Amino acid sequence: MNKRQKLFVATTIIIILMTVFVTAFYSQQNKTADENKLQVVATFYPLAFFAQQIGGDKTVVNQLIPDNTEVHNWQPSFADILAIDEADVIIYNGASLDHWFEDDVLPVIDSSNKIIVETTKGIQLLQAEQENEDHEHEGNYDPHTWISPFIAQQQAQNIYEALIKKDPDNIDYYAERWQNLKTRFEELDANFVSGLSTKCKDVIFVSHSAFGYLADRYNFEQHGVIGISADEQPSASKYADIVETMIEHETYVIYVDPVYGNESAQTLKNELERLSGQDVQILKLYFMLGEMDNLNYFEQQEKNLENLKTGLDA
Repeated sequence: MNKRQKLFVATTIIIILMTVFVTAFYSQQNKTADENKLQVVATFYPLAFFAQQIGGDKTVVNQLIPDNTEVHNWQPSFADILAIDEADVIIYNGASLDHWFEDDVLPVIDSSNKIIVETTKGIQLLQAEQENEDHEHEGNYDPHTWISPFIAQQQAQNIYEALIKKDPDNIDYYAERWQNLKTRFEELDANFVSGLSTKCKDVIFVSHSAFGYLADRYNFEQHGVIGISADEQPSASKYADIVETMIEHETYVIYVDPVYGNESAQTLKNELERLSGQDVQILKLYFMLGEMDNLNYFEQQEKNLENLKTGLDA
């Protein structure tokens, strides 16, 4: 190795060592900065989204359930429980949606000096449309509250009140961001009200009956191939009943959430077209369980409104 090669190698080593040192330094700085922020854990996407919108740079929000994952039967890992145990504010839906949190997590963590937010507490819940003894954890209420912007706003307010209680020094920061979020909810709710006020139909047909709060707020009915539980298996008689009802209502739009696929909707479409001779559309109604199709919570809501206007002939 000549002198020039030795110099090149030495310079390269110095650059690598400096890069490692600088990266480690700033990583430690960022870690320390994050540790000084309010540590927030939310069970799933919409609650984490609301918390981040309100908490901004003053919080670190950890979302437990990955985007677009079934919530009802998800189970936390040991690492998840550790993250929950170290949090300042813990946020869950309630209404027996994330029942594993109450059943498996709360009993084993140290809840002292933490604020635990059941976001549906104090909210008027709807009775579940049907009960199934195989799904006893789902309780007596429809848990899909966040799908309605009107109800989701109330859930977000519960999150806001928890943040200012835990971190009163930053109340002005949180209050400003909450007001911005509240305004977005109010505008979205107003758009739903006005957009559906001219509807000519009053019933929608969905693969999964998760839109009860939307239907209740904006004055229409839902008929589902399956009920509240996402893991039910529809029977042949159920398909026949839905097809008959759709023909009776002269409605030829079926809604699906892309998280669960459209197998049942496709079966329904084929049978409905065969019996009615009509063209049948399959449109998306998002559950907002995570970012999808490059759309966030509010953008998915706006797309839902657009598709509801089609199905309800508004």
